[in-house]
Order: sequence, then structure tokens, then C-alpha cells
Amino acid sequence: MESVIDLGIGGMTCASCVSRVERVLKKQQGVTGATVNLATESARVTLEGETDWKTLALIKRAVRDAGYEARSPDAADEAPPTGPLGIARDAWPVILAVLLSAPLALPMVGDLFGKHWMLPAWIQFLLATPVQFVLGARFYRAGWHALKAYTGNMELLVAIGTTAGWALSTWLWWRAEPGEMVHLYYEGAAVVITLVLLGKWLEARAKRQTTSAIRALHALRPEKAHLLPDDIKRTEAVDVPVEELLPGDRVRVLPGERFAADGTVMLGQTQADESMLTGEAMPVPKQPGDFVTGGAINGEGAVEVEVRAIGAQSVLSQIIAMVQDAQATKAPVQRLVDQVAAVFVPVVLVIALVTLVVWLQLDVPMEVAVRNAVSVLVIACPCALGLATPTAIMAGTGVAARHGILIKDVQALEIAHRVDTVAFDKTGTLTEGHPRLRLIEAAAGVDEVAVLQAAASLQAQSAHPLARAVMEAAQARGLVIVENAAEDVQSVTGRGTQGKVQGALLALGSLRWMAELGAAMGGLAARAQVLQSEGATVSVLAAANAEGAWAPLALLAFADEPKPGALPALATLREHGLRLVMISGDNRGAALAVARRLGLRDDEVMAEVLPGDKAAAVQRLKQGTSLAPPSVSMAEQEGLAPEAWTTKGEFNPVAEREAKSGAARDHIGAHTVAMVGDGVNDAPALAAADVGLAMSHAQGGGSDVAMHAAGITLMRGDVALVAAALDISRRTVRKIRQNLFWAFVYNAAGIPLAALGYLSPVMAGAAMALSSVSVVGNALLLKRWKPPAKR
Repeated sequence: MESVIDLGIGGMTCASCVSRVERVLKKQQGVTGATVNLATESARVTLEGETDWKTLALIKRAVRDAGYEARSPDAADEAPPTGPLGIARDAWPVILAVLLSAPLALPMVGDLFGKHWMLPAWIQFLLATPVQFVLGARFYRAGWHALKAYTGNMELLVAIGTTAGWALSTWLWWRAEPGEMVHLYYEGAAVVITLVLLGKWLEARAKRQTTSAIRALHALRPEKAHLLPDDIKRTEAVDVPVEELLPGDRVRVLPGERFAADGTVMLGQTQADESMLTGEAMPVPKQPGDFVTGGAINGEGAVEVEVRAIGAQSVLSQIIAMVQDAQATKAPVQRLVDQVAAVFVPVVLVIALVTLVVWLQLDVPMEVAVRNAVSVLVIACPCALGLATPTAIMAGTGVAARHGILIKDVQALEIAHRVDTVAFDKTGTLTEGHPRLRLIEAAAGVDEVAVLQAAASLQAQSAHPLARAVMEAAQARGLVIVENAAEDVQSVTGRGTQGKVQGALLALGSLRWMAELGAAMGGLAARAQVLQSEGATVSVLAAANAEGAWAPLALLAFADEPKPGALPALATLREHGLRLVMISGDNRGAALAVARRLGLRDDEVMAEVLPGDKAAAVQRLKQGTSLAPPSVSMAEQEGLAPEAWTTKGEFNPVAEREAKSGAARDHIGAHTVAMVGDGVNDAPALAAADVGLAMSHAQGGGSDVAMHAAGITLMRGDVALVAAALDISRRTVRKIRQNLFWAFVYNAAGIPLAALGYLSPVMAGAAMALSSVSVVGNALLLKRWKPPAKR
């Protein structure tokens, strides 16, 4: 058995710090794995067995001995404390550094206008020294810890570079003749430290924005709940902290308040704003028996709710945990960055030393050689490399969560942009998941409205799904169903319902029951067969005459209707070049009927698939195997180019398009498959797919199992979210690639320029700070993302 602990890690500044902390953690006894995230300043440690206080204390001590600070995992999300004048405490070092460095930088500004403003050497010394050794003390501390561990980090580079500039200036001042004006480099060292401090402060502010999704979700939790009396211990309502609620408690939620916990509405009607949880902008009506989610905003009605889930079992807590898991996990692409960072700082130190030696061999003044070596050290800080991937992942997962897409598996996020095949479960995913009365086929001379009135009266007290479908159809037509209008109602198991309505003996049930009753179906028999071939479930309403003979009055055809937005959503996916497949356990006729209404071809349907076989079906799709052994005639009948099929039964949509354009070639290979499902029986298929997308239902149940098996959870049953999830995946991966490209290019171009003397230390420091801020800023552009359907 393994356990996982999360830690906040303070003091990390670059990718080298990440590698170092991970190495330290993995060396601890009992630790089987550790991942460190620079953007969230956190670590996730996997341990053998249960976590005890001693193991945790040893891990924290090891982090502290390595030169970093072990703290609460939520510390990075907290706003910095306020200092003097109401200014954030972490901003004061930057302000003081700017005030001390500005006079030193003034002569550089004057040179641009032909003015020669040179401060006396002793004033420069007094201004630069506090910046170097007081405000810059953090660089020396962290650099010293790195040296003790025989490694390197950003602080070591800055400390060596700026110290060299300060020491060179002091040496030139000491060697100068009395009254001699020598060019000193105090301003370079001071301004570099100032720029690095400014860059890290801006970077910290930007990183806090990437965690805004987590903070917004935490803010949804109300602090108090109006606990109602239970007639045993409590005789009156009291306000209690939400943490004290227990399952079974009843609470009152007033208009405009947030629901204190997950529960079921027991009394009252209202609407709930669940936009922060599901991304659904429209309020959702709630009445007795409906599930409500803790954190949602109550509408205009006061309701009483019975608590069902609290703490870690609540929907909100699970959402927060999923987002945190995604942001704490290291993406596979980050491994390349870690490998580079492990050797980056030592290589830079060698390059700086070579730069110094080569320039000295060219007989240039010592100060020129040192300046160029310092520029190499300053510009090479690997900050951007460490931030490139985690900031993009945090921004992408955060904005996705706001729109009802929870990405709990970063690997799924990275793979999703390669998906070329999307497989859907039918019931509850593409369809509404419960039957509706599709049509009424009345016998000659029988009024359709009267049939619906009688059927609704007969089944008013039944909880059967088909009975509810009849009641919904009657309500939609505005029919008034009188309570207890039916008498002597009997439910015949497996067959139907029988009773008297307005004195007439009626029976509503299956075709088989009608045959047992001896009802002569006449012309309705052929129509019933047609409806069944189209996938409908057919019931018959029959009436008994005075002699006891049964005569059919009408056929009632029930079908699970496609979701309203499913057809355009599937069309959008097809427009993006994705192959679509529907996997269903229903008979082929019913599955094909639904597929055709959704715009799917017959060859895109896998019917009569047992729950245990869905995972195998996904594996076949991944291998490129067709849904059924094809023949040329089938291919031609379906309007597909014969070249798109192979003798092995493999189908490739790209080959089909090229065959139709006269460029037929073999393109047989593995496919990247996404599986979309919502129930317990979909969990194996979701796990087997390259990317599993689970549609969540607020009521939980089977969808909870699907959520745990899938890497991505869609918080509402909107098929359009599938395209949105794939879209945010593509955009996030694109941002990661952009960030890594510019981070690598920045160092690949900057180091040679600095070594050749084209960059001064000040310019190098500005460029280094700008690179980190630009990487974070580029990632934050993802926060403007909207699902394709809302653009």
C-alpha cells in the first residue's frame, strides 16, 4: 500500500532547483517517487505504506537541509502579507533595490543624450553594496546550499556574476590614482540584482494568477449552515460551521446563499446556479427529490436540503482534488527539461570560464573579459525552462475547470491533441438516458389525445421509466391528470399495467402480453414491427368489451431520444477530421436508428456489445481494425472508396479521402482513441482508451466510477464539451511547445551573444527577467480561452 503527501516548497527559482529537490526527496527512506512543480512551488511524494509523523518530519528536514523551505501545500496560493504603507511585503526588496540602483543607472541614461553624469566612486560603492549583499543575500544563501550539494542553480549564477562585477569595480577603484576617473561596474551588478528581483516578483504575481481556479473553487465553500431541528436533540434551528454537518442533517438554504453541502431537496422549489462547478450558465430548476451540489448558488426560493455527502466525498472537494492532482503532476514532456536542467548550470559555468580565459588571451583589459563572463552567467539562468510546462498546464487546466472540463491526468491532456478517433457510449452519453414517448399510433376511429389521457391516468402512480415517459408527454400537451382517476390498478410483472378508467377496463403493456390476452392486433401488427425495427419499444393500450375480449386502441412507441445538442456537436468533431464511432449494447436496429438521427453512418456503429467487451472494442479501434469485416460491395454501398478498406479489415478515413481525390495510398497504422462514457459499464473502456472522457451526473452513482477511470471529466452531459476538451488540450500543448521553444532559443542565442561581448550584464539581466515573465505571460493567454460553441 502506498500513501501520498503534498508539500509546499519555498525558495525554488529555476529548473535546476526542481531537479535538486526531487533528488533529495527520492533519497529519503521509504520514498518511492517524487515530483516537484516550480509553478505551484509544491512537491508530491509517494511513500511505501502509511505516512507517519516521523517520516514527514525527516522529509521536511531534508528539504530544509537542501536550502529550501518545506511548508503548507496551500502556502503558494495565499496572498503575500502586507508590509509598511500597505504594500505587499514581498514587493519591498524590489522597491528598495530600484531606489538604490536608479542613481547608479542615471549616468547610463545620460550617455544616450550626450551627458556625462558620473557619481563619485565612494557614492557608487555606498549605493551598490547594500543591493549586492543585503537585498541580494538570498542569492548567496541559495548558491551556497547548491555548492554544498555539488550542484548549481540560478542563484549561484547570479551570485558569481554580480560578485565578480562588484569586486572588479572595487579593485579598479582601489588601484586608481587619486583624482583619476575610472569606469566602474557597480551599476551593472546592482541593476542586474534589481532586474532579477523584479522579474521574480512579477513571475510570482503571474504564477498566483495561474492558481486562481483553485482559489475560486475554495471560495465556493460557505462557512455557515442553517441546521434545522431534528426533534430529538435540537428543538430549534441553529447556525453551525459547515465542517460540523453530518449526512442525514437537514439544512435550510435561503435565496442567494450557497448550498452548504451536497444533498437532496426535501421541501421547496428553486433554481441553482452551478456555473462555477459545471460551466453551465443557465440556472438549473430544483424541486423535491432533486440533487443539489455544495457551493452552487440558490436562486429565489428557500429550500430545505438533506445532507448526502460532506468533506472529501462532496462533488466540490472531488473537483478541487482533480484540478490539484493535474497541476501537481509532471507532464511527460517535462522529462526533457529535467534532463537538460541537470547539466545546464555546470555547463554554463564552464562556458563562462572559457569566455574569461579566451578574452584574456586576446589581450583585452581584465574588466572587458570579466564583463563578458558575467554576461554569460546572468543570461543563462534557466528560469524560463522550469516555468514553460507547469504554467501552461496550470492555466489550461484552470480555464478548462471553469467551463466544466476537469483534467485530472496531465498525460491525458498531452495525448488528447493527437486523438483521431472518438468512440461514444450511446445511452446517457449521446442520448438522454431515459425513454420518451415518441409517437402514438391510434386505431381507426380512436382519438390520440383520449388515448394519452387514459394511459396517463392508468400509470399515474407507477415509477416505471415508460410510465414516467407517458406522464411527461401528457404534461407537455397540457393534459390534466386527475389523481386516483384509475381504479383497481394492478401491475403485472414483466407485462404491463391493468385497471379501470372511467369504468372501462384497460391494459397497457407489451405485444407479448397482448398476444397472451388474445387481442387481435389487425393492421397495427405490421406497424408495430416497423417501429421495433427502428429501435422503438412498443406498448399497446387495449380495452376489454363486455364479453371480456380485448381490442387494441393504440400503439405507444418509446425511444431514448438523442440529446438536443448531440447532432451539431458530432458534426463539429467530424469537421475537425475525427473519425466517430458509437458503441452500444442495444440491438443493432435500435442502435442504427439512434445513429442515423445523430448523423452517424451504419459503418460507424458497434452494436450488441456486452459491457465487458467494450474495452476490447476500444482496443480494436486503437489497432485500426474495422467495426465489421468489410467487403467491396459494403464499402461501395456505404459510399466509401474501396481503397479505404484493406484485406485485413482495416479502415482509414484519410485513405478514403485520398482515394476519392485520386491519390490512393496505404495509410494503415495505430489510431489514438478517445472514449466518452458515463456509467459503470463504461469504466473498462474509458481506462483502455488513450484518453477517457467521463460525463458526470450531479447525482453521482455510476458516473463516479467512470470519473475515476477517465483522465478527463465533463461536468455536464453536453456532447459539445468533447470538442471543447480536445480543443483546450491542443491549445495547452501548443503553449507548452511555444514556451519550450522560446526558452531553448533564448539560451541558445543569448549565451553566444554574451560570450562574444554583444550583451552587457545589464542587458543580460533584463533579458533573463523578460524571458521568465514572457513565458508565464504566454501561458496566461490560455485564461482567455472559450469553448468553440461559445465563440
